[in-house]
Amino acid sequence: MYGPPPDPVVTPGADDDGGGGGRYGEAVFPPERAGEGERIDLGALAYDDVTLARLTALGAGPGWRCLDVGAGTGTVSRRLLLEAGVERVLAVDRDVRFLAERPVPGLDPLEADVTAPDFSPGRFRLVHARFVLMHLPERERVVARLAELVEPGGWLVLSDAVDLTSEVAPGTPYTRAMRAMWRGLRESIGTDVSWVPAYPALLRAAGLAGVAAEIHVPPLVPGSPISRFWADTWERSRAAMVATGLVDDAALDEAVRYLGAEECAALSAGMLTVWGRRPPS
Repeated sequence: MYGPPPDPVVTPGADDDGGGGGRYGEAVFPPERAGEGERIDLGALAYDDVTLARLTALGAGPGWRCLDVGAGTGTVSRRLLLEAGVERVLAVDRDVRFLAERPVPGLDPLEADVTAPDFSPGRFRLVHARFVLMHLPERERVVARLAELVEPGGWLVLSDAVDLTSEVAPGTPYTRAMRAMWRGLRESIGTDVSWVPAYPALLRAAGLAGVAAEIHVPPLVPGSPISRFWADTWERSRAAMVATGLVDDAALDEAVRYLGAEECAALSAGMLTVWGRRPPS
């Protein structure tokens, strides 16, 4: 059992990712913008069941102390407490306003930057991060640091997006929009999903054992949470997408309509989840 969360970690220049975009995508997806919490919750509806199934399959349950990195609106943290029955969850985010709105017993919000060199909240039976590292330039160092926070016998579980709009994917309005989004986010805030398939190797390099991975691709059907999530995400990143020259406003509007059409035939971005265990000492 740990006490109250320490004061937030502050690092000089922590808002600068080297490209002027701000860490964690905040320049494009600021938490204070109206509707951002709802956008995050749409992603949670698409992925939370898969995430919770993986965490409980690894044993998350009574007596476990967990660290949820980039907790967002706290859906995973709360489900670990209320459904898996874990003891405590330290939910870390750069902005904890959404966590504070929905408190539950055992949930400890901590406003902090996990990239800070002195980020050291203790050791945990489970360390989990989802859709966080893909926005960070120093991802290899952060993966190694998160692995150090796993207690002997515990698990590190990381999830991030994998782009399925390869060169052989049909040239639909959706495909064109997704390609523009990934390039626009990379050029504006540094988001890079191209390295995500290297997760298993990074966990092995960090000294973890039993490393394995899986991919979940939620179906794109009209009105589904993931379709609504992408439509909202494109709207919020519209300027960055148009700046790539791959799409214009008319093409983006067409892509949003395509998401809501029965003839939509496309693969959403997948979520790669990889896990590894700290060997018992």
